[in-house]
Amino acid sequence: MKKPIFVNNKIYHIYNRGVEKRKIFMNDKDYFRFIHDLFEFNDEALSSNMNFYFNPETMKVESQYLDQLKEKKKPRKLLVEILIFTLMPNHFHLLLMQKKEGGIVKFMQKLGTGYTNYFNKKYERVGSLFQGRFKAVKIEEHAHILHLPYYIHLNPLKLINYGSSTSIVRQMKFLENYRWSSFPDYVKKKNFPSVTQREFLLDFFGGEEKYKKETKDWLKDSQRNLENMKDIILE
Repeated sequence: MKKPIFVNNKIYHIYNRGVEKRKIFMNDKDYFRFIHDLFEFNDEALSSNMNFYFNPETMKVESQYLDQLKEKKKPRKLLVEILIFTLMPNHFHLLLMQKKEGGIVKFMQKLGTGYTNYFNKKYERVGSLFQGRFKAVKIEEHAHILHLPYYIHLNPLKLINYGSSTSIVRQMKFLENYRWSSFPDYVKKKNFPSVTQREFLLDFFGGEEKYKKETKDWLKDSQRNLENMKDIILE
């Protein structure tokens, strides 16, 4: 797929998965690390090598590096706004708005390299972790921005093989308790609020309560809704 030209203040659906469809998250610590990287690498400033002070086993900064970390921390200058994220065992979806020239490419390079280095060191492997460069599509139609957030946030339902017999209540409960997604933060359930910039979409959808209600409505007619966005689904 040919990459779009990335333009400031435009929205893009970003996707990548593990090489040979392999798992890129083996346990909770890996999910936490990737979410940490979403925050850490979304900055114009160069990122330190987190492996020097971030212990993936304890999920804490090693004490001898705390002073170094405090010196490093200055107000971030965001490369992108991370509107939405969803992590799955072997792939991830992001909805990004570029804020700086070249911001998406720079952010994705830092994210991909940083997480791959962490993963390879932890699991004693070498080589690529992701299946080539990330895929991206520019969101240009009103119908797409109307449907895409639901599609990305509902991706985890694949893990429970939901179908017509699965109640909306059960599906919503699963989504609200799925930690590796921005969905809980969109429905007033604090999860990783500092990672995403939600103001744009919440204003577009009318706030948390309305977003939650319309997620339920989207689920009731998900097959037809998917037809409206088949040209921007990247899987």
